[in-house]
Amino acid sequence: MSTIAKLDLVIKNGSVVLRDEVKLLDIGIKEGRIVQLGEALDAELATHMVDAAGLTVMAGMIDVHVHLNEPGLGDWEGFETGSAALAAGGCTTYIDMPLNGIPPTVTINGMQQKLAAAKERSYVDYAIWGGLVPGKLHELIPLHEAGVVGFKAFMSSPGGQGEDAFREVDDYTLLEGMKVIASVNKVLALHAESEPIVSKLGLDMREAGRLTPSDYVASRPIVAELEAVNRALFYAEQTGCALHFVHISSEAGVRSIQHARDRGLNVTVETCPHYLALTSADLEVKGAIAKCSPPIREAAEQEHLWGAVANGLVDIISSDHSPCPVSMKEADNFFDAWGGIAGAQSSVELIIGEGHVKRGLPLTLLSDMLSGAPARRFGLDGVKGEIRIGLDADLMLIDLNEAYILEERHLYQKHKHSPYLGMELPCKVMATYLRGQRVYGANTGLDDSKQGRWVRPL
Repeated sequence: MSTIAKLDLVIKNGSVVLRDEVKLLDIGIKEGRIVQLGEALDAELATHMVDAAGLTVMAGMIDVHVHLNEPGLGDWEGFETGSAALAAGGCTTYIDMPLNGIPPTVTINGMQQKLAAAKERSYVDYAIWGGLVPGKLHELIPLHEAGVVGFKAFMSSPGGQGEDAFREVDDYTLLEGMKVIASVNKVLALHAESEPIVSKLGLDMREAGRLTPSDYVASRPIVAELEAVNRALFYAEQTGCALHFVHISSEAGVRSIQHARDRGLNVTVETCPHYLALTSADLEVKGAIAKCSPPIREAAEQEHLWGAVANGLVDIISSDHSPCPVSMKEADNFFDAWGGIAGAQSSVELIIGEGHVKRGLPLTLLSDMLSGAPARRFGLDGVKGEIRIGLDADLMLIDLNEAYILEERHLYQKHKHSPYLGMELPCKVMATYLRGQRVYGANTGLDDSKQGRWVRPL
């Protein structure tokens, strides 16, 4: 019997996005792994066949920046609804942040509670971030040994309330934490905004009665991002700690990080779809649904950021899915509304649609930012992140010619608000496969079973 006869699934006739090229190929899958790539695999000898003619086949997105808020805040979002939205958006693996759950993942107990909440409730695979906060330096090594992919710290207030809420780092905790994290070869992810700058400007705005969206944007200027980035890079030079800067909103921030990389620092940079799809003018129309920190920037800055993406200066694009109940977006002034964008389901369609369909950026470049680079950075390469023989068959099928208007009925997240509602998305995820099993189809919805597993870095 031929090898082909043993295949579980053949996906035929798709335009397959490999690491360095796009080719018309068939994909042979066995026991969850890609085992063959060829131009004429015999689908009749496989158990199942999918005809992907006219579709683009890409590695499933690895979203390294997701807040699913369990344990403790499942009324905001949970693993079941959050992973459903991710699956519908072409994501096959996500890394859950240590906040806003209660307790946060800053102790082994907190990590165990998070994993218990996720078990058998996720549609796609997941990994876990640990947290770096004041008073918990002794927890870093145990969390590392337990299997977190890295650690997350805030250089400005995360906005949580209550005794157990996640806290921003002081300079001592940041410096000492970097030493510990470097000793175990992990990565520290940083929300880089200067707390002294943004808190003082925010207070001044409130006292002056300046409470509009544009006032909020002015209270969190790019210089606050740059100050925090450069302070963290200085500490990294002293400690040898690998850094990953999350949701960088400015070209200047990207270039500061690139200059550090040119000097030999181990550092990567992430931006998010909302900085590439929305501008500060949208805040006036959409309101707090589009509020986040750092804030959405003006149109000229967005174009500069797209230039950084096009030039390969951005490593990773992630959603920063930060959901909450609609009531938390309703406030008397913009400053009091919860800051966080719920957009996990739309990341791929926004980035491939705007980046490739509209701007003509190579699919290989965008696929690497969505999948390949996240896998390499956080120890999942060799298992995930590319369409390559031997890797998990984590795939998304996209119709580059299927534009549609995003409506509430399309959303799988718990609370059906999104700044992208009403927008025309230039392409559409038609199917998502996790280890060769379809977990989502545009015409069939979600698969009944939840096959997501906890994955740990190699």
